[in-house]
Amino acid sequence: MRKILSNLILLTFIGLIIVNCANRGNPDGGPKDVTPPVIVSSVPENFTTNFKGKVIKIYFDEYIKIKDIQKQLIISPPMKTQPEITPLGGASKYITIKIFDTLQPNTTYAFNFGNSITDNNEGNPYPYYRYVFSTGDYIDSLTVKGNITDAYYRKPKTFVNVALYEVDSTFNDSIIYKETPKYLTNTLDSVTTFTIENIKAGKYLLIALKDVNGDNKFQQKTDEIAFYKEFITVPTDSLFTLKLFSEEIDFKASRPYLAGGNKIGFGFEGDFKGMAINLKSDTPDDFEYRITKDEKTDTLYYWYKPKFETDSLIFNVSKANFNKDYTVKIRDQKKDTLTLKSESPAALDDPFKIIGTVPFVNFDASKVSLMDKDSTKIAFKTFLDTLNNSYAIDFKKVEENNYKIKILPEAFTDFYNNTNKDTLNYSVNTKKASDFGYVRFTLNNATYPIIFQLTNEKGEVKFEQYSTKPEKLDFYNLNAGKYFIRVVFDANGNGKYDTGNYLKKIQPERVGHFEMEEEVRADWGLEQTLNFTTAK
Repeated sequence: MRKILSNLILLTFIGLIIVNCANRGNPDGGPKDVTPPVIVSSVPENFTTNFKGKVIKIYFDEYIKIKDIQKQLIISPPMKTQPEITPLGGASKYITIKIFDTLQPNTTYAFNFGNSITDNNEGNPYPYYRYVFSTGDYIDSLTVKGNITDAYYRKPKTFVNVALYEVDSTFNDSIIYKETPKYLTNTLDSVTTFTIENIKAGKYLLIALKDVNGDNKFQQKTDEIAFYKEFITVPTDSLFTLKLFSEEIDFKASRPYLAGGNKIGFGFEGDFKGMAINLKSDTPDDFEYRITKDEKTDTLYYWYKPKFETDSLIFNVSKANFNKDYTVKIRDQKKDTLTLKSESPAALDDPFKIIGTVPFVNFDASKVSLMDKDSTKIAFKTFLDTLNNSYAIDFKKVEENNYKIKILPEAFTDFYNNTNKDTLNYSVNTKKASDFGYVRFTLNNATYPIIFQLTNEKGEVKFEQYSTKPEKLDFYNLNAGKYFIRVVFDANGNGKYDTGNYLKKIQPERVGHFEMEEEVRADWGLEQTLNFTTAK
């Protein structure tokens, strides 16, 4: 009996121990860890001088991860051979930096990690950690500060590189295309501000790049650029504002290709206006051609007839300083067939359009009937846009009406004498005036001429007016919704926004942005006054 009692007491005691241990091992919650990792030590120490090593280790008080290092890490000055940073994809209590590049003498280097270092469990970042060393006797300590704006859009881009190029005996303007900068930083997600640190005294070119391929060099075709109007001298207490813009791409034609039967495609970069395509090969007496533009791509199509025996055709493409001959191999291919699509008017004053896949040569307006909802015939005019290969059917429209457009067979004739085989029926509906809103703008102290635009959130132009003198600007038939105001100060009076150019030292035209005081509502009018300040 005593033995049984003793065993029961023993089992009860063991059970209590197990329960107690279980409770200790499973706490019922607590505050979330929001503390970033702490650096315990660095080898060599941060801000070391006379650095001659190839390996750096940075130790933390807990396990850390490195995230998004390709986007976050900025090394200034940039290294030609990127160092190896570990850990990648795992956790560790230290970061290892292996340097493969030959370091410049008497130079201060900085590794800017951004927000890439986080603790392993909660992802708390060690914000904007910088490891700095010098290959000389001292650490350069001067700074350059400023902000980034967008020359055209309301909001600046994120993750913009800001760079300094030393202006010395080897400097020339083309350096930004060929060499990496002396000093470099990145706005990361701070959006608007930048600070370049650990700079030595001197004269510098200050630029910013939205660097698409990450090579720290300017690529006109893909990158956006900003540059300060004159060289800066460091040390300086000035705050510099850089306006980021896309340059107009220099014109360049690509090798033409056979795009179909009797159809040659001519690709291009930049502005094609003024681009001349001349056939240099011998042709029959009845030879004809047309040129149209592709609706979506940067391509002009050269259509020709009749078909004649030849192995190749030689073309000359020219524009301004560009002049080049090309040979296109010819082989039998099927010709394009005529297909049509319509484009309804976006506003009362816009025409109805018919767009064809093969160049139009004729439109028989007698085969078109246009009636409103009361079956009243409506007069119209037609206009051919040869480049975009579209016929506009223009007529006076009134609100809250329905228009029926009927086009009989053989109304359209294309370049190869094909016609539309079927009857085409289209409908155009107009809304009533009460479906739209209205805004009147009063402009104080504006500098003319201006391009006044109403845009959406993305900066896409929805409505636009050009003004050359002080006047109230009225916008009718506005769809309900939120709009943003962009004003382009058209300094050269050419009726369009002109971007900048680095080599020509041209800054983009000045642009102002305003917020709408209210959203536009249907059947409602607004008035808003805009006060302009003198351009800086």
